[in-house]
Amino acid sequence: MTTEKRDLAQREYQAGKTAFEGGDYRQAVMYLEQSNALVEPGSKLGGEMQIWLVTAYEAAGQRTEALTLCRKACQHPDLTTRKQGKRLLYILEAPRLKTRPEWLTEIPDLGTIDENESDRDFGRSKFAPTAPRKRVEKSRSVVPEEIDLSQVNTKENGFIWVALIAGVAIVAGLVWFS
Repeated sequence: MTTEKRDLAQREYQAGKTAFEGGDYRQAVMYLEQSNALVEPGSKLGGEMQIWLVTAYEAAGQRTEALTLCRKACQHPDLTTRKQGKRLLYILEAPRLKTRPEWLTEIPDLGTIDENESDRDFGRSKFAPTAPRKRVEKSRSVVPEEIDLSQVNTKENGFIWVALIAGVAIVAGLVWFS
């Protein structure tokens, strides 16, 4: 394969991936088919292009082409391509789930909005206040309250002695049983 042919295949391949990621699946199929025709089908790059082409076929609604190419990818000389092909084939041959209309969310077509309506706040909540609230500033100077020391309990309550005796008992028990 000449370098010109390889560079052209790479450009077509990148254009196909970009179109696929942008949601233009028919354009992606076109670019990926062209790039796939320019490379050796048994090469690692050829296998990678075939996997992308399988996903593009499926996204574009060309299920039979996707299944046919995916079965070929399962027999590819490259191990990675074979594994990906088998995984994709498993997904493609899985039974379709039936969906109920209440499971789906309808996305409105925003292309029908007139230019004069574009200044409305479509993303704004109905419950949000219409005018921004004024911030109430809190006083920053906090004066600590004075503590009356005559009210503080300074009597010994014996907790220190109980904790000390318990600690000594634990240490003695550890020494005794070790």
